[in-house]
Amino acid sequence: MSSLAVVAWALYLLVAFMLRSVVQRRRTGSTGFVGVTDPPLSLRWMGGALFVVAFVLSGAAPLLALAGVARPVGALDRPLVAALGALLFAAGLPLTLWSQLAMGASWRIGVDPGARTALVTAGPFRQVRNPIFTAMVLAVLGIALMAPSALALAAVAALVIAVELQVRLVEEPYLARVHGGEYLRYAARAGRFLPWIGRLRARA
Repeated sequence: MSSLAVVAWALYLLVAFMLRSVVQRRRTGSTGFVGVTDPPLSLRWMGGALFVVAFVLSGAAPLLALAGVARPVGALDRPLVAALGALLFAAGLPLTLWSQLAMGASWRIGVDPGARTALVTAGPFRQVRNPIFTAMVLAVLGIALMAPSALALAAVAALVIAVELQVRLVEEPYLARVHGGEYLRYAARAGRFLPWIGRLRARA
């Protein structure tokens, strides 16, 4: 399954990042890549850097497994676990695309503090505020379970930490500042990563 994991990783990068960026450029004139604008080694900067680390490790892990360098974690080296990984990836990729398309021109990778984009609350955003990040974790976890080495699991951990830092320290403060009460009311009814979980308390 390591070969399938490599293909899945390459497919995810191609479709979810490269292709989506091309579509964004044609629609808006911008690729949507903002990157990290925070000072190096700050928690916000580390969140952005960990995204890169996570996706590099996610691709390196199955490649090293094919080369016989990264050994599988015994408890996870099972056909059923690999099948579960394939199912998670099969769910994560289309959920990523659906969420990206729902964002329309508001789609970005990173946050530009000076930009103001529309607050997206339709489609998968109706119940979950960050469905793209949820889908990313599903996809990377799926890849990890298809070729379950310690390096693959480290990729999942790095991504989860990156997502938490990005959402809590960068995106939520930005959205609350730009959209004010509209965002806070939305955040009070939509979960952070899953429906009903992580809703913010509405302010009077």
